[in-house]
Parts: sequence; structure tokens; C-alpha cells
Amino acid sequence: MIKEGLGLNLHSIRNYLETEEKFTDVLEKLKEMGYSYVQFSGAPFDAPMIKRAISKTGMKVVLTHVPMDRILNDTEALMEEHESIGCKNIGLGAMPGSTITDPEKARKTIAALNEAGEKMAKGGFKFFYHNHSIEFIRHDGKSVMEMLADAPYINFTLDTYWVQYAGVSIIDTIKKLSGRIECIHLKDYKIDVQEDGWTVKPYYCPMGDGNIDFESVIKTAREAGTKYFIVEQDNAALLPDTLAQVEKSVCYVKKNLK
Repeated sequence: MIKEGLGLNLHSIRNYLETEEKFTDVLEKLKEMGYSYVQFSGAPFDAPMIKRAISKTGMKVVLTHVPMDRILNDTEALMEEHESIGCKNIGLGAMPGSTITDPEKARKTIAALNEAGEKMAKGGFKFFYHNHSIEFIRHDGKSVMEMLADAPYINFTLDTYWVQYAGVSIIDTIKKLSGRIECIHLKDYKIDVQEDGWTVKPYYCPMGDGNIDFESVIKTAREAGTKYFIVEQDNAALLPDTLAQVEKSVCYVKKNLK
């Protein structure tokens, strides 16, 4: 098992976040599987509810995804709410696609996010941006991911699947972001052959069922300062065996990774 412990992004099991009772119950189940902490994502951010659930279960929240509007315009209150649940890492799932693809909008939004990140840093928090593949689009020779990296108060929740999907080296990306990726999403990448017998389509799967070399990823991430290794499988919530899907990942990690 990874010495730092293993987390789960709750977006993977968002169908279990519909009520406080279901949320509390599933946290207990995740502990029994071997998960050590979670990222809160996949449901509206309700700090009092989260606090009650983690107080009952002892599960730790190490990262969140919250709306961009609150990050930019309600930063102080957001920090207070995160303080109440013992979480110092405030995350954004993504900028809007129309912002990323527009060079000027991208620059302005990144500058605003960096300003919010500076406020968070002064308050003892860190701001984390979660990438998809679209951030690797280039404007005037520079990718939006590189533009984000130029902003000193933006940290990254690097998503392994989306880096691979973009055709970029996961290992090289981790090295470039060294010191700024305390959180990483361990999301595997599997391909499925389509009906024409030639075309392939990638999709999410439990760790170990796909093509990502997680041993190398974890080794490199650890060297780059990663503290929280967080499993994510977006489609698990859509499958009838949701919890079995995320349990496969923790079992794979226990057996194969240190």
C-alpha cells in the first residue's frame, strides 16, 4: 500500500452523496476498504454536513472542488468553511471550456484565480486546479497548462488520465510541476476497440485494468512532493457495482504499489 495512504475523489461515487445518511454510511465503507482520506466533489459543498459526517466516521477531507464563482468572489467565507472541516486545500474542477479556448479570457481568468490563490496562501490555504485534456490547447505557442503554471499561486491536482488523453507525457508533466502537485488523481486509461475493428476509444476503469504505469507515476510524483494520492474513476457512479469498482483500485494498490 502507498505509504502516504490512498484517497478517493467522491465524484467517483457521487450517487452515494445524495443524502447525509448515505454520505456518512459510504465513508465508513471506504474506510473498511482501506481508503485513508477523501476529496469532496460530486455534490454541493455543504461544510456543516461534511463536518458532521467526518466527525462521525473519522475520515479526513484533504481537498475539495467548489464553484469558480465562490473561489473568485467569496474567498474569505470559503476559507472559513474549509477551516471548519480541517481541509487546507481548495480546488477547482476546471475553468469553462469557452474560457480555455479563448486566449484573452484564459489569461484574465488565470490572473483572477492566481489572485484568489494568493489570498488563500496568506490565510494558510492552497488553491489547486484540476486539469482535463483541453488545458493542453496552445495559444501563441504556449499551452493553457503552461499559462496556469506561470501563475505562482496556482497548484495542481494532476489528472493522469487526461494528461495521457492529451498525448502528453505524464512523467514529464509531473517533473515540470514539481513542488506544486501535492494532490494527484490516479485515474487509469483503458482502450476499447470499436465496431469497425480498428478504431479505439479510451475510457475510465479501475486502477490496474488500463495502460498507465502507476509504479512510475507514483515514484515520480513522490519525488515531486505529492502528498495525497487520490483515486478517481468518473464512470464508477454510472455502473451497477459502483463501490466494487473503487474497491478494485484500492485492492490493486495494496497488492502492487508501495
